[in-house]
Amino acid sequence: MRLWLLCLLAAFVGGCHSMPTAAKSTAQPPVKLGDEVLFAKHLDLILGKRVGLITNPTGLDGKLESVIDKFRAQPDVKLVALYGPEHGVRGNAQAGEYVAFYYDEHFKLPVFSLYGQTHQPPPDMLTNIDAYMRTFDTQHSGKLVQPDMLNSVDVMVFDLQDVGTRVYTYVATLAYAMQAAAAADIPFLVLDRPNPLGGVAMDGPILEYPKYSSFIGLYPIPLRHGMTVGELAQLFNAHYLTKPAKLTVVPMENWSRTEWFDETSLPWVLPSPNLPSLDSATVYPGQVILEGTNLSEGRGTTKPFELFGAPWIDGFVLARALNALHLPGVQFREAWFTPTFSKFSGLQCGGCQLHVQDRRAYQSVATTLAILSVIKQYYGDKLEFHAAYFDKVLGTSSVREALERGEPVDKIVAGFQPGLEAFARLRQPYLLYR
Repeated sequence: MRLWLLCLLAAFVGGCHSMPTAAKSTAQPPVKLGDEVLFAKHLDLILGKRVGLITNPTGLDGKLESVIDKFRAQPDVKLVALYGPEHGVRGNAQAGEYVAFYYDEHFKLPVFSLYGQTHQPPPDMLTNIDAYMRTFDTQHSGKLVQPDMLNSVDVMVFDLQDVGTRVYTYVATLAYAMQAAAAADIPFLVLDRPNPLGGVAMDGPILEYPKYSSFIGLYPIPLRHGMTVGELAQLFNAHYLTKPAKLTVVPMENWSRTEWFDETSLPWVLPSPNLPSLDSATVYPGQVILEGTNLSEGRGTTKPFELFGAPWIDGFVLARALNALHLPGVQFREAWFTPTFSKFSGLQCGGCQLHVQDRRAYQSVATTLAILSVIKQYYGDKLEFHAAYFDKVLGTSSVREALERGEPVDKIVAGFQPGLEAFARLRQPYLLYR
């Protein structure tokens, strides 16, 4: 009887919340990343080749061994150059920060930047990094792989951890690098990694192509796309590149589409300075929209994208109004914070922190649109949209225009559904994990 009661209690406690367990069950085999599969089973793809590697600090295997070191350790493989996305190969550059070409004394390799190297920023860039980022981030110029960057390279390899959101610039870097490899007639390998948010749910509007195509959204995919970088590479190669690349995707082993990153047992390494945790990545698909407004999205704090606000917001008032909406999977706590850089640097802001309590019910884009709708209702004379950038983030002007007209968020979100259904059909042939 006591055993039965303990089992019942355990079942009840387990059912009181829907956050999944943070570790992969010991009964399930561990996830093997694409780089692990490459070195274990597909060395023929790189043997005798001079390799150019696109990576950053996320280029690690499940034992935290660097993919750079693994390439350098192969006696019949020659790693000849490194290429860094936004934030650089070492991941130390802030959003929008210029990274010049340099020679890495530790790895004894040249390092090419794929974010701004050919586009020298103005001297006063750092005095208003947010405004510069809004301008430069949307431009195609300065991020293309130049032909001379591929001299002496026989094969290009991509090993970066994406975060599952269209506006994250690693996706555009992937597409540009594939196009450059195709032009140079060299093979392109993608070493696949999990989508941290799982590979099932999609969210947000489809980018209107080509009108709103930019470096923060090249192709007509949703804000949250539910695909891995390997799957995206196959989709881009089949539908959008002007010349298809000689693409090979090295898939992971043992990853399920339903798994979030903390269910894989893989170590979380910051994919960029302002996504320090899976919590920040979870809210990112919606909260990144705030970059297109005069609200702080929490940059310059220890909780970027989870915190949001402005000096003219009363956190108590805002939290009460947002919680009254009973949005699925999330609650809001009043918060005050002082960013150390970015918007409102050195100024105390009032606002909220998002606390996601059921991430499978939580709707990131709808939640952020509700936040904007409420702030417009309470502080409409102070809320501002950076219209051109806001529209590039959303991939359409229709969302901003609807918010400005005061249309209900439910109606706006319902308008995304036909596009998401069409995209689900489009992506189906390119999904590697069932």
